[in-house]
Amino acid sequence: MTGAGVGDKAGGVPQEDPPLRRGWTTGACATAAAKAAYAALRHGAFPDPVSITLPRGERPAFALAESFFQSDGAASAGVVKDAGDDPDVTHGALIRATVRALPPGSGVVFAAGEGVGTVTLPGLPLPPGEPAINPVPRAMIRAALAEVAGAEADAHVEISIPGGEALARKTMNPRLGILGGLSVLGTTGVVVPYSCAAWIHSIHRGVDVARAAGLRHVAGATGSTSEDAVRRLHGLPEQALIDMGDFVGGMLKYLRAHPVARVTVAGGLAKLTKLAQGRLDLHSRRGGVDLPALAVLAREAGGSAALAARIAEANTALEAFRLAEAEGVALPQAVADRARAVAAAVVEGAPVAVDVALFGRDGALLAVSQ
Repeated sequence: MTGAGVGDKAGGVPQEDPPLRRGWTTGACATAAAKAAYAALRHGAFPDPVSITLPRGERPAFALAESFFQSDGAASAGVVKDAGDDPDVTHGALIRATVRALPPGSGVVFAAGEGVGTVTLPGLPLPPGEPAINPVPRAMIRAALAEVAGAEADAHVEISIPGGEALARKTMNPRLGILGGLSVLGTTGVVVPYSCAAWIHSIHRGVDVARAAGLRHVAGATGSTSEDAVRRLHGLPEQALIDMGDFVGGMLKYLRAHPVARVTVAGGLAKLTKLAQGRLDLHSRRGGVDLPALAVLAREAGGSAALAARIAEANTALEAFRLAEAEGVALPQAVADRARAVAAAVVEGAPVAVDVALFGRDGALLAVSQ
C-alpha cells in the first residue's frame, strides 16, 4: 500500500510512503509452534526456524521464542506473534503449543490452555465447550503435524497465550460468549495491515450468535456511547449489540445474506453523516464529512442560503449541526433519513427492516428514522 509522501522530498520529487508490512495470524503462529513441538517429540530436537505451509501455498519460516521438554514427556514451543504494521491487539504476544503423543487412531485433539478462550454460546463455527481454535487454524495444525509424521498425526495439542485473558477483554470475545481468553484465528495465515479482518470477523460472529439465540432485532453501533444509548432506547440484550465500529457496510452486507428481522444502525453525528453521504466505511482515513454536501442537505431541510454557506465553510461537522440548530433546521433528522436510505439499499431484497438512531456525544437521542 503506497501513496504520495507528504514529508521528505528528494530533488523536489515526493517520496512514496514505504509499503505497510504484512504479518502472521495467531493461527499461523500456533501452527508453527505446534509443528516444532511435535517434531521435537518425534525426533528429539526442535526445528528452529520452523517452516509451515499456509492455505494459499506460502511457506514462511518462524523463529522459536522458547522450546523445552516437560517432565511428563510433552514438548512445548512458542512463537512471538508479528502482526506486521497492523494495529493488532495480539501483536507481540507469545503463542505457545504444548504437544503430547496420543495412541494410534486418536487423531489430533485440541485444548485451550492459558489465555485461550472456550466457546459457550451457539452460533459460532465451533460448538459450545470447544476451545476457541477456529476451523482453519485447526486444519493448518493437522496438516503441519501430518507433514512431520508422514501420515495423520495422533497428538494432543494445547494452545496457550500467556496474558491472553486480559487481552481478550479488549476484544469482542466476551460478548460472543468466548470466555477465558482469546480466539485463535486466521483464514489465510497472513495479516493484511489495516484490513481490520479480525474486527469484521467478530461482526459476522456477533450476527451468528444473535441469530442462534433467536433474536429478531440487533443493533450495530459506531462506538460505546451510541451502543449504550441504543441499548437503553430499545431494551436490547447483550447478544443483540453488534460492535460494528466503522464497518457499517461489513455488518449490513452480512445481514443481507444472514438476515434478522430488524437492525438498528446507531451512531453520532459525524459518523452517520458519512453514511448519509454514501460511505459504508466510516473511518477517518477514508475522509472526513463532506461539508458542502451537508450544506446542500441543510438547504433541502429548509435552511437558508446563508446557513448553507456557513455550513460549507464550517470547521467541523459538530459546528455545522450547531449552526443548523440555531436556525431551527432539523438537520439531524435529515441526516438520519438519508443514512437510513443508504443502509436500506445495502440489504435490499433481504427480509431485514432497517432503522437509524442518531445520538449526541452525551448519548441524547437526536433523531430516529424508520
